[in-house]
Amino acid sequence: MLLEGRVAVVSGVGPGMGRDISLALAGAGADLVLGARTSSALEAVGEQVEALGRQVRCVPTDITDPDQCRRLVDAASGLGRVDVLVNNAFAEEDWRRFDGFDVERWRLPFEVNVFGTLRLSQAAVPHMRAGGGGSIVMITTLSIHMVNPVLGGYAASKRSLTSAAQAMARELGAHAIRVNCVAPGHIWGRSLQHYFEFLAERRGVTAQAVYDEIAATTALNHIATSEEIARVVLFFASDLSRVITGQTLDVNCGRTFS
Repeated sequence: MLLEGRVAVVSGVGPGMGRDISLALAGAGADLVLGARTSSALEAVGEQVEALGRQVRCVPTDITDPDQCRRLVDAASGLGRVDVLVNNAFAEEDWRRFDGFDVERWRLPFEVNVFGTLRLSQAAVPHMRAGGGGSIVMITTLSIHMVNPVLGGYAASKRSLTSAAQAMARELGAHAIRVNCVAPGHIWGRSLQHYFEFLAERRGVTAQAVYDEIAATTALNHIATSEEIARVVLFFASDLSRVITGQTLDVNCGRTFS
């Protein structure tokens, strides 16, 4: 298996993408340390990981707290090593346009998406260096290319994280630590389905019509599921990508081309 004998730390574990990333890594043979602010979400995913025959540690974590970041990564010591870190935790600001709103509302996405993510990465690096290398995967967004006016802070924070990842890749490559980004577009799942149903009701059309309209903006006429995106994360976590670092892979079914 691709990750047999490896240990992965995943932040932002919940019922959507965090769960599917965790299950993809566990399915490839990794033991896991899972972090999220919500204990119930952690426990549910932890049970699914154990059902795959893998070891798991669940650590309630707010990545804006440096001590909690260290505690999450240190929980891997019981599993012997840290080979992979997937930074999936994120935050958005209120959906408001820039003109006339309080810029302080952008502080939250920067605290979580940039500073929290960098603190967690910094905590993992010594473990990876001691183990002879590793892979750090940042989950970013289509918004680094196509900015939604009401999510400017989120987009700005993820673009900042992308630049930081490139700087980290340059520095940490000497220790065989790779740093890459996965940038999803729309992610098909329960949340997006509910949003499409809301739009459909407002427009007087079917939810399928809304799906078809959005899917038609992609080259593949498809909206990626969180399971499909998780497989791209697995690629970056594994040795299949061992000669790739400092890169961002857009996973949006051809909505944009780099």
